[in-house]
Amino acid sequence: MGAVKVLVTGASIAGPALAHWLRRRGAEVTVVERAPGLRPGGQAVDARGVTREVIRRMGLDEAVRAARTETAGAHTVAADGTVLETFSAEDDGGDGYISEIEILRGDLSQVLYDDTHDGVEYVFGDRIAELTQDADGVDVVFAGGDRRRFDLVIGADGLHSALRAMVFGPHDEYVRHLGHVLAFYSVPNEFGLDDHVLEHQEPGRSAMLRPIGDATRAMAMFSFVSPDFDVDYRDVEAQKRLLRERVAGLGWLTPQLLEHLDDTPDFYLDQVAQVVLDRWSDGRVALLGDAAFSSSPLSGQGTGLALVGAYLLAGELATAGWDPAPAFAAYESRMRSFVEANQEIGRLHAAMRGIPDPDAAPAPEPDMEALTALVERALNGVELPDYAQAPDSGVRLSAPRGTSRPS
Repeated sequence: MGAVKVLVTGASIAGPALAHWLRRRGAEVTVVERAPGLRPGGQAVDARGVTREVIRRMGLDEAVRAARTETAGAHTVAADGTVLETFSAEDDGGDGYISEIEILRGDLSQVLYDDTHDGVEYVFGDRIAELTQDADGVDVVFAGGDRRRFDLVIGADGLHSALRAMVFGPHDEYVRHLGHVLAFYSVPNEFGLDDHVLEHQEPGRSAMLRPIGDATRAMAMFSFVSPDFDVDYRDVEAQKRLLRERVAGLGWLTPQLLEHLDDTPDFYLDQVAQVVLDRWSDGRVALLGDAAFSSSPLSGQGTGLALVGAYLLAGELATAGWDPAPAFAAYESRMRSFVEANQEIGRLHAAMRGIPDPDAAPAPEPDMEALTALVERALNGVELPDYAQAPDSGVRLSAPRGTSRPS
């Protein structure tokens, strides 16, 4: 019997991270990505708590740290720029408001791709068009016309996962809007920004400017309350109109940041949402990362869930001899509490950033002991077995498979 063949959809973070571990465990891995290449830039993401140990086990600690944004801290500011409060990347052992390891999503994706592309087949500019599974495997028809059979298929294609919709049902059944919208895009650093994030908040909305590791550029970020969200995530012009409407009059640097809205190369806007599923697998198909259990950007742990989940999913598959039923069950069992804690953190932050109701009764004092326990569970509340009995090459392979490469 040859190597187990696994198809992974999505080449952002969860997909390449899973490819790293699957290849080390002995699988033959193909990653398909509908975009023509890796997507650069993007939101700054964090590695907190147990996630740092996963990165160390991947052998990528040095590479990830070298690509950090080098953000030293953050200031909340008034409309006139006066500093109201300051946070440091050293707060809470590097797990505070600003993480010790903060990296742009695109830069982390590049690190993971560079680590895996010589031993993993990457197919860009294509997607799954049809999928049929039986007891022994999964037949896949690609939009480009290829027909191939795999032993397993893993969906790591994000909040709007096409594979999840194909196998588990419509998005509306699983995506939970948290009442906020987030937008970000890069701008020229004409504001004298150094190594600190600047954030101006008003009830229900905020503007932020953050360093990105390139002194000539910065990242503008906006968030605003939106109980409903009916803008197509692919309709960029409608998204820009919505952003302009909702942040009008916000003040601080908002007018100057909006001046760059039409010339930025990397505009992004989407709802702040979570994915809630009672199971993350169906037969020989499973989900990972935001496709399975998005905790929303407000949790600060989406990347951590993806990296930890990739480690556990590959480890459980190899330990179970690639038998999907016990492997997927063990993966879900190990991850479920960790996911739920991070989703609760995301919901709490969404509630905190809402518009206060002046007629509402005063909120009760928070149970700090319970909150501290929740935060600890969200950062470190998952066991990382060493999977000593599972195969582990622990080396990068040098023979490339396939010719598709990102532009």
